[in-house]
Order: sequence, then structure tokens, then C-alpha cells
Amino acid sequence: MSVHQNPNTFRAGPDERGMFGTFGGRFVAETLMPNILGLEAAYEAAKVDPAFRREMDGHLKHYVGRPSPLYYAERLTDHVRELAAASGRSGGARIYLKREELNHTGSHKVNNVLGQIMLARRMGKRRIIAETGAGQHGVATATLCARFGLDCIVYMGAVDVARQKPNVDRMKMLGASVVPVVSGTKTLKDAMNEALRDWVTHVETTFYCIGTVAGPHPYPAMVRDFQAIIGRETKEQMLEAEGRLPDSLVACIGGGSNAMGLFHPFLDDREVAIFGVEAAGHGIAGGLHAASLTGGRPGVLHGNRTYLLMNGDGQIADAHSISAGLDYPGIGPEHAWLHEAGRVTYLSATDEEALAAFRLLSRLEGIIPALEPAHALAKAAELAPTLPADHLMVVNLSGRGDKDVPQVSEMMGM
Repeated sequence: MSVHQNPNTFRAGPDERGMFGTFGGRFVAETLMPNILGLEAAYEAAKVDPAFRREMDGHLKHYVGRPSPLYYAERLTDHVRELAAASGRSGGARIYLKREELNHTGSHKVNNVLGQIMLARRMGKRRIIAETGAGQHGVATATLCARFGLDCIVYMGAVDVARQKPNVDRMKMLGASVVPVVSGTKTLKDAMNEALRDWVTHVETTFYCIGTVAGPHPYPAMVRDFQAIIGRETKEQMLEAEGRLPDSLVACIGGGSNAMGLFHPFLDDREVAIFGVEAAGHGIAGGLHAASLTGGRPGVLHGNRTYLLMNGDGQIADAHSISAGLDYPGIGPEHAWLHEAGRVTYLSATDEEALAAFRLLSRLEGIIPALEPAHALAKAAELAPTLPADHLMVVNLSGRGDKDVPQVSEMMGM
């Protein structure tokens, strides 16, 4: 049964074709189909193998450092309540941060990479390729390849190589080969293009470790499943801290893996409002943004049907965001489906709003966020003052800001 035929659950997808309603699927070259089908078979077998689960749980606990904390942001909460009072309102939501930036490697990316690297080893693949934008997925892949003695090649747009130098240096220190991509806009889309070209050329020996809930089936669902530990932990931690589920969830969205990891365990809890925040760049009206749902339309890219930024001729349009990790002209197909189904509300935050939120959290909580979750923080700080004092909001702090300090310092003239 296709997911759009079942009105009772939002967690059932995808169907046997890899479709979330009319989104997803696998639109790939015939030469890749054996690898795609082999990956799907390996993943389906691993899911029901208790030994795989035990090994993964052990690495998540002792190597990654899970569970990540759920932290009550007291001063940020006080700030939004002051904003509410200044507007003549009482209240202001209590804000919790899911501290994914405290994971080993500094972001949520390691959750998914661990699962994929374990699958690669299960399949006998020793050459790992990956794409990266902000460098966090590249760092996580390089880290796990070092841990398990695998060859690692990371494709990264030349623009991102320049603006994310700390992560490039980290990948190289970990033994990875970083390949700058000089085609197109020299950002994440182009890095993914090059990784797919590599995979087509080396299908027998290579495992493609995709960093987000995009790409051909089974990647969107598989990456989501590996990231869903974020939402499962959040449920348990909130029940322990407050005795009930949160009232709302907020996460940034590029391809959308950190968001889907938080959202998915809550999709059938209809009382929980869910907000995804895209990158509005310099503003939706001007066209320089990366908000595919807000400013795009359905099409096919990188092996799946989803919402994309396109020009009038149907060609993929350039995306823009201050954040290298959100600078992608598409979005995961499950997000596209949730958008059309109305289960998740998708907002957008500009570069300027993200910078302000970056500064706000740093000064109020002593936590320097990555520019990616700063977009989510911007909308949380906007929504929270309008909500009651007993409203519980969870923001996914998906990465730490070390990598962005040089860029932000230059922009702020520090």
C-alpha cells in the first residue's frame, strides 16, 4: 500500500517502490541498479539482525557518545518571555535544545554514517565516497573510515572548500582525500553530481555514503531510520523531564536528515506541532535562496522526485545560503510529501536572521551553533514569544559552530 493511501499513519512510508505519495523513487542509470538493489537487500537484512543492532548500539554509546543531552535553555527562554512581555503578551514557550552538536565529530551526521559504514563492511566494500557541503558529513565519513580502516574520498564544492576550511583540514587529518568540485556553482549540488559519477564508474568496489534523506531509494528511508534515534531519545528525555511530550519541534532543513531524524518518531502524535526551517538566503522574492518547498516545484534530481528550485525551462536553478550545509536546490522526498500532506509546517529564515540567532545563542547560552541550526533557532525565537508559558518547544541543535567561526568573524568584522 502506498503511503498516501493510508490516512491513519504518517510513519508508514515509503512503499515498495520507494515512494512517499508521488515523491521519491529511484531514477538512476541502469549501471547503478545492481548496487542500489544490493544496498536495499543488505539494509533489509541488517534491520532484522540482532547482531547488527547490538554492534551499532555499542558504537553509538561508546564511540559517538549517545544519548545526546536534551538541555533546557533557561536564558533563551527568559529572552523570548521578555519579548512576549514587551509586546503586551503573557507567556513565551519553554525552549529545549537537542544537543546533537555534542556527538563525536560535532553534528548529527555521525548517526547515519555509522549505519552506512557498517553496511558497507557487511557488503565487503572498502572504498567509501561521500559528498559534503558544510563538511560535517565529510568529517563524519572520514572519521568512521579511519575507525574501520577504509579508503575515503569526499567530494566538496570548491566554494565550500574555501568557506569551510576547518572541516577540510579535519578530513585530511583523518586520512580522507578531499576532491574540490569546480563545476556549476561549486557547492553541494555539484559535489553530489561528482560523487554519483564516481559511483557509476566504480560500482563494484565502492559504497556511496549519502549524507541526507535524498537520493534514490532506499537512501531517503535508510538515512531517516538511522537518524530517528534523535526523535526517539527526545521522546524519552522529554517524558522524563516534563512528564509529557513536547508541544512543538523545530529543525533546519537542507536535504533534511536532522529534521527527519527528530520529526519521524513524532509524526503520528498529532498534538505535536512540527516546523521545518529552510534557508531563505537573501530573501525568497529575490530568488537567491535555498528554500525548495517555499520557492520551488516538483521535479527529478539525484535519483528521486521531490521539490526543486528550477528556472522557467525546468533546469535546476542555483541555490544560495550563508550556510554551506543548507545550500542545496532540493529537499528530501519525505519532506515534500509531509509538506503536501500538511503534517509539517515549513518556514524559512534569511541569512541575516540566521546570523542574529547565531549571535543570540552564543551570548545567552554559551553555545556557538552551526549556521545550519541557527536558521531553526531564528524561527524558534520568533514563534516562542507568541506561545503560552507552558508550551514545550524542542529545537534540534544539529551541529556546532566551530567550522563557521572564521566566516562569521569576517562578516561581523571581528
